[in-house]
Amino acid sequence: MLNYTIRRLLFTIPTLLFISFIIFLLLDLAPNDPTGNLPMTITPDVREKIRESLGLGQPIHIRYFKWCVQFFVNEPLNIVEQYFDITIGQGDRLRVSSWSTRSPVGDLIAERMPQTLWVVGMSYVIGILIAVPIGVYSAYRQYSWFDQTGTFVSMVGFSVPTFFTGVLMIVIFSVYLGWFPSKYDTLHVVTDWESFVFQVRQSIMPVSVLALFNASTISRFMRASMLDNLNQDYVRTARAKGMTERIVVLVHVLRNSLIPVVTVIALGIPQVFGGAIITEQVFSINGLGALLIQGIQGADIPLVQTLTFIFAVLIVFFNLIADILYGILDPRIRYD
Repeated sequence: MLNYTIRRLLFTIPTLLFISFIIFLLLDLAPNDPTGNLPMTITPDVREKIRESLGLGQPIHIRYFKWCVQFFVNEPLNIVEQYFDITIGQGDRLRVSSWSTRSPVGDLIAERMPQTLWVVGMSYVIGILIAVPIGVYSAYRQYSWFDQTGTFVSMVGFSVPTFFTGVLMIVIFSVYLGWFPSKYDTLHVVTDWESFVFQVRQSIMPVSVLALFNASTISRFMRASMLDNLNQDYVRTARAKGMTERIVVLVHVLRNSLIPVVTVIALGIPQVFGGAIITEQVFSINGLGALLIQGIQGADIPLVQTLTFIFAVLIVFFNLIADILYGILDPRIRYD
């Protein structure tokens, strides 16, 4: 397992470099103008100087190299500057800077990350805790009233878009009943019990919307995987040996059934860091999803490139985690 993990980590280096180049190339070739939002009174000469100050006058391979160095390194490399005959920075910390705010992209991401992890991360955890037991019991009691109800709720949660569910909950629980605030106060700081209660109240609706969608997807995979394993020969053998039904279902069947579900969960975790773009817009949450929309609307290419590449890194990393968990869940899987 250790040798396999090391090989996979070494293989991810060229993979991520290739992904970063594709992301940089696609966004760089996209029709955009960082000076498009400037006042019309600015002359074309001044606009061109602004574009040159942003590094847009340099060849694409030079800009890609500088972006890679700025992304992975925090201090200037004089040797790299002299060898490649480019200017990266004179005593400044190497940071990928936003075109619109001129602030380091890393600082912008760190500022928005807590809101995303609190709302989207909590909804994903709650969705998993709800979906796994529902999927297991629905498969074990196939075609029962519980299975039929779970199937109906899952189909509704998976089919209805989150923006409709979010608006519906705002109308019912905020406008008519007045139980929860309609907007998420990002500047709210938890200092005492009262502020903590308010934080929980304003998180209930967006967390519920996303948890319903996540639970609907995962529970369907869990149910289908359980049904595939309940009729296997090893299940009948375990029952014939006199094992209790609880041991057969929760130890043998559940362990083998979690393998495809682990893939769904692992590949869905990067969405937590990416933020729920639509839900964040509905509830006015200033998370990473809102930051990505802001970068796209403002043609802030460094911000969009960095966020997109971070999402790609998370997908590759959690895909590796899923492969490792396969070997832990199923002893028959060996990588060495």
